[in-house]
Amino acid sequence: MANWFEGLNFSQYPWLWEVFIAVLALLTASLLAGRLLSRLEQRVARTHNLWDDALIGAARRPLIGFLWIFGGSHILGLVASSTESEIFSVLQTFRSLAVVLVLSWFLVKLVREVEGRLLSEEYKSSDEPLDRTTVMAIGKLVRTAVIIVSGLMVLQNLGYSISGVLAFGGIGGIAVGFAAKDLLANFFGGLMVYLDRPFSVGDWVRSPDKDIEGTVENIGWRQTRIRTFDQRPLYVPNATFTQISVENPSRMLNRRIYETIGVRYEDAHLLPEIIQRVKAMLEDHSEIDLGKTLIVNFNKFNASSLDFFIYTFTKTTQWVKYHEIKQDVLLKVLNIIHEVGADVAFPTSTVKLDPISIEHMSGQNKDGNNE
Repeated sequence: MANWFEGLNFSQYPWLWEVFIAVLALLTASLLAGRLLSRLEQRVARTHNLWDDALIGAARRPLIGFLWIFGGSHILGLVASSTESEIFSVLQTFRSLAVVLVLSWFLVKLVREVEGRLLSEEYKSSDEPLDRTTVMAIGKLVRTAVIIVSGLMVLQNLGYSISGVLAFGGIGGIAVGFAAKDLLANFFGGLMVYLDRPFSVGDWVRSPDKDIEGTVENIGWRQTRIRTFDQRPLYVPNATFTQISVENPSRMLNRRIYETIGVRYEDAHLLPEIIQRVKAMLEDHSEIDLGKTLIVNFNKFNASSLDFFIYTFTKTTQWVKYHEIKQDVLLKVLNIIHEVGADVAFPTSTVKLDPISIEHMSGQNKDGNNE
């Protein structure tokens, strides 16, 4: 190696010094940029601002890549200009493409960083809660827009006419639209879900038109994944939601207690007192929302019972707690009925016989016995 350096005449290759200095500058700039970004990352981590963390996290690798691409192309330009190589003709195109790709890389990473931080537990605990579905939708839209624009810029740098590509895309879009109408229907169905937000990720949804009920796990551009209550995944095309009614029990303000209770006919004189005490019990119940409708009224002469109904709403919407409250209410109603000396009716049948028929039948039995 030493002999090679001794035999090398630097006067014949003056550009070697320029290349050496450029490589050294590139390594130094890369090292300094890495350390500077590390320092900045540590400093912004102490703040509660979302955007500076996302910006530094997204810029680290693309910035280093940009330095190497720009520095490498500059070094190749020095070599090409000194050796009269044909590589210099493609360096400008390569540099333009590299800048577009690195910038796209940075923007996509920035969108991912912001999306991840908005959905993190730390940000959820802040005073600015955001809808998970909306964040995911906006992130997908922005990333898609960045990729499409970057693709068009790459084609432009490669010498293709964007106007021709757009015109071809318009004509081809008609054919694709007919061939993939179901796919487009699902896409626009997903877009309507994102914009109208009839439900979000984590909501409990059901449809009275279809056998669909469960918890929403993911809303994609083509289909929505719902986890049913028996833990099976249900994949529903998004176009389905444009044609059916969807209930969202997760957004209920209250849960309703609507029960009919029957009292025996022989306890009819006790029915007004039962109704009065049941209504007073509901009005004093801590889990009943008195701001909503509360009704306790005699309702119907049934076949074997006198029916009154309870119509009220609980403060909670939690499924398990609601049933605990409902159980407590029904047990207290049963206690009230028993306390007044009445009882809950059950199906009975009463046979009424004519007294003349009874005497006639008894006379026949007596004559038969005498015989």
